[in-house]
Amino acid sequence: MNPDKLPRKKYAQLPEYSEILQQFKWFDLDDDHAYGRWREVKLAVTEQMRELSPVEIRNLTRPDNVEKDAIARRCDSVNYAIYASEGGDSSSVRSDLRKFSAAFGLRIAENHRSAESEGIVALQPSQDAAKRGYIPYSTRSMNWHTDGYYNDKDFRISAFVLHCVRPAESGGVNQILDPEIVYLRLRDQNPDHIRTLMHARAMSIPANHEADGSIRPASVGPVFYPDQDTGRLQMRYTARTRSIEWRDDTQTRETEQFLRDYLSQGDPLALQVSLKPGQGILNNNVLHNRTGFEKHGDMDSSRLIYRVRFDNRIARSNQWQS
Repeated sequence: MNPDKLPRKKYAQLPEYSEILQQFKWFDLDDDHAYGRWREVKLAVTEQMRELSPVEIRNLTRPDNVEKDAIARRCDSVNYAIYASEGGDSSSVRSDLRKFSAAFGLRIAENHRSAESEGIVALQPSQDAAKRGYIPYSTRSMNWHTDGYYNDKDFRISAFVLHCVRPAESGGVNQILDPEIVYLRLRDQNPDHIRTLMHARAMSIPANHEADGSIRPASVGPVFYPDQDTGRLQMRYTARTRSIEWRDDTQTRETEQFLRDYLSQGDPLALQVSLKPGQGILNNNVLHNRTGFEKHGDMDSSRLIYRVRFDNRIARSNQWQS
């Protein structure tokens, strides 16, 4: 299948391409033919997706089936969708995001210390005792990671949304990268990288003692693993070098270093996103990072992004077809 012959803009409406992407058995490293078909379509679709404008959402609390279908199709294909809604003040956006999440059947799984009663975290510079010293609540840059990489296997994060209320005056730019593209790069270089990252003890995050005296238990598990509901590839990763332990064998060390170098060099299919007020990223827990930014004025004028995490993936597009 020649990527140049894939229909532009309307590719996601053709079942044959969607089926290749959704039903590819990523854990089967012996089926080179199926991998070749998937790889060709995946690269072409990802490149085309970068050209699309954000999905316009007229009412964040009640996205209609056309809007939901557009978002779900993109998540079917590349695991993320950028949307644009009318910006609202921070007090209304929290409740709006809960309704937006419910419209997609997403189950809020945000039990973070900063989630408050609504299960929504405000990502902005903060001097609160529970947030001080943690990078998401500072103006510092954040390296590549997936959300909840430190969670126990019973509390894994399958999707999340970042919604912009106020952007930074400068900086605070996100990059996002589909884990399936990372898988593709690793498999192309050496299929043993995939086998290594599927190991049940590939990456460990030690227990953490919280400021309130509680203990977050150690998290041990694979980097690549199947989603429990759909079987689609999910990724658990952080590029941090402290408070992390990799399985102690030669292949794991080589794989971890290759992955670190690859992400540091950058992938041409990573998407740079500068969210504007009312815009957001709904995604199946893609890899992402953030540049540092400048804080001007008081808290009410600083960069404010709301984050909501979910324990299930965004539903497939055929659920919203009328």
